[in-house]
Amino acid sequence: AKTLCPSPGAMSQAIAKDILQEEGEGGSRRSSWGLLVTAAVGGTLVALYAVVTPFVTPALRKVCLPFVPATAAQIQNVLKMLENRSGSLVDIGSGDGRIVIAAAKKGFQAVGYELNPWLVWYSRYRAWRDGVHQNTKFYISDLWKVSFSDYTNVVVFGVPQMMPQLEKKLEEELECDARIIACRFPFPCWIPDHTTGEGIDTVWAYDLKHSRGCETKSLEITPETES
Repeated sequence: AKTLCPSPGAMSQAIAKDILQEEGEGGSRRSSWGLLVTAAVGGTLVALYAVVTPFVTPALRKVCLPFVPATAAQIQNVLKMLENRSGSLVDIGSGDGRIVIAAAKKGFQAVGYELNPWLVWYSRYRAWRDGVHQNTKFYISDLWKVSFSDYTNVVVFGVPQMMPQLEKKLEEELECDARIIACRFPFPCWIPDHTTGEGIDTVWAYDLKHSRGCETKSLEITPETES
């Protein structure tokens, strides 16, 4: 069964209906001051609902990903896993852009993919405000319709239901020198090369050359000699 969130318009109509009912029942017992206070509180709640709902309501996805902002500890743990790394970076499900912005401040050309347009627009504003808009890009897109083959550093804030399929997708698309950093939940089959943090702040780093078993040995060429 679907659970539908009431629209701000519907909420305002309901609040107005309650006010009229209370006015009819209470008659002179309800002062005009009480009506004004009730209307003001109702209007404030409706306005707050209209502003906040687009940010916290999950956009329509193949797997539902509610927006949960990364903590300061998670961001620092991700940056720790990116030490001595270079190249391009992508944050899958970038939310309000804080991981992308933090990576850009460390010199990465960072990109975020997020399906919720409100969060993407807010991310672009934050990047501009923090002076890293030239090193960041944010796209409104479904992660399952994007190829991540151009990236060497991948950050994922996922949920358990999506990790097996995403693991397969990344293994098919990424090159052997890629590092995947998972936050909150690990991948089901890969064995992490590095782990840091505790509880919800735990971060797992996977070097694809190890997870995939890529051959990285350099070839030694022995010159042929005539017998």
